[in-house]
Amino acid sequence: MKHWQTIVVDRAGVARAKDLRALHEPERIADVRSIGFVPDDVGDEVVEAPARGPVRMFEGRAMVRTETGGFASVKTGYAGRKTLQRADSFDVMAAKAARHGRPSPFTPSQIAMGRFYRDLVEKHASAGVKCSSLESLSQRSAGSGSDYMDAVLRDRERIGGLRMRIGSGSAMVVRRNRPSARGSRVTITDRRLVDIVCLEDGTITDVLRAHGWAIKGELVKSLVQALAKALDRMMGPVQRGGTSVAQFGTRGVPRWD
Repeated sequence: MKHWQTIVVDRAGVARAKDLRALHEPERIADVRSIGFVPDDVGDEVVEAPARGPVRMFEGRAMVRTETGGFASVKTGYAGRKTLQRADSFDVMAAKAARHGRPSPFTPSQIAMGRFYRDLVEKHASAGVKCSSLESLSQRSAGSGSDYMDAVLRDRERIGGLRMRIGSGSAMVVRRNRPSARGSRVTITDRRLVDIVCLEDGTITDVLRAHGWAIKGELVKSLVQALAKALDRMMGPVQRGGTSVAQFGTRGVPRWD
């Protein structure tokens, strides 16, 4: 084991070797463990895990029939406890806005669209994984190989349609300046903006940083507006006069039938 020794000279001019790293080690470990803090409402069966990443507390509920023939909302967690759910980029940005007393920068429908796109891409990417393809693809019948391939192709078509709606535009364009004047900034396309936030769990500041832009309030606001418009385009035009049905899961992800 390595020992990190630092020569410290006191006021009397006496030099001593001290392990300053070991001196601050308990504080460092406490900071790391605080990242994986588990609230008391969750229970002690969920262990501290700093590598888990950002999480949010979630309370599962379900509607059950009562003895009088009505319905009531009841907790579905073990022993009535809440659980932890891994927070995605939309949760992180909403929590940051809440700390500053502001509402979420995106509407519930925009967030649902971003999560639907993420889940669809993940399902299609895992289509070739052994023993998980049938579970990861939405199929109406227990089927044959042709049903499986139809589901794979259908998901690919859906992804292609969503990306066509995103378009080939640019959310942030570098002006026509000399390279020495514009620095390392590069143009941020709408497609890259959507993919970083929805597929890579990046925030708006991560998008700016990855493209060499400064983290400024007006730039963050511009990208939030650009992402909101892209998510609206992905949802498609509003159909008036008709009825559409969407089923929502535990994370609020829609599945249209």
